Amino acid sequence: MAKRVIVTGGSGLLGRQLVQRFASDEWDCLGLAYSRARGKLRKVDLCDASQVEHVLDDFQPSVVVHSAAERRPDVVEKKPEATDALNVAATGLLAELCSKRGIFLLYMSTDYVFDGRNPPYKPGDTTNPLNTYGQTKRDGENIVLKQARNAVLRVPVLYGEIENLGESAVTTLFSAVLDSSKPSKMSDYERRYPTHVADVAQVCVQLASTHVAGKAAGGVWHWSGSECLTKYSMACAMAEVFNLSSSHLVPISQPSGGAPRPYDCHLDTSATQQAYHIQSTPFTGGIKQVLEPFYKPVGQ
Repeated sequence: MAKRVIVTGGSGLLGRQLVQRFASDEWDCLGLAYSRARGKLRKVDLCDASQVEHVLDDFQPSVVVHSAAERRPDVVEKKPEATDALNVAATGLLAELCSKRGIFLLYMSTDYVFDGRNPPYKPGDTTNPLNTYGQTKRDGENIVLKQARNAVLRVPVLYGEIENLGESAVTTLFSAVLDSSKPSKMSDYERRYPTHVADVAQVCVQLASTHVAGKAAGGVWHWSGSECLTKYSMACAMAEVFNLSSSHLVPISQPSGGAPRPYDCHLDTSATQQAYHIQSTPFTGGIKQVLEPFYKPVGQ
């Protein structure tokens, strides 16, 4: 089976890493994007059936990794119809067209499909999302899994090589770390497991390679960083690796405002680790490398 893959959401934080990793692993890779399509990325509206059909028939992939989504919970709550169109309807369209062509569809999902009350969560555990974002991703999962060959990969909050600090819910915290002129409140309540997109891309390549080798890769998979951190402890770790003060950071022990967030959605990754022997990137080393381009020491 040909090593040909399409990556949706190719301009995003995860999508860029997926395109890079598949290409470096000697796959013929085509990244799709829409509002930020540039360079070698092809502009495709995933809600337009004719456009999606054309790119599938033109490129003829054996695998599609569907990473395009609206994944900001607070934005989702304010724009439910637009989110449903991308996270659910477009997923349904892509799943239908891939099924007709015998294409393996790998759907990127989230730990937010769980309510956070009884971690760690195994792939087969019952989902119960607390917010609209989690609901749309669960709906997408159900659509994709109607075809037994397809796979779902759930991941938690992501960070990695960014274009700006605001691109990740993790790296955006660094702005407050850098500004020590005033106190900055940070959530010290919800437990998160920041995960490097390079590790996620490695898992995706392994699952895709398993499929093209003629072996089963379908079903639900989990991948996650192993360190339990809050936004406050992430910010303190950032301050520490750059020898910056964290005294202006104020921990808040109440639930975050905005869309409801689960308390602890720790994903059990044992099945993925057993199958593919992948190690997660330590947070301090990973975040330092990611943030170094955005840090200018005083006097330089």
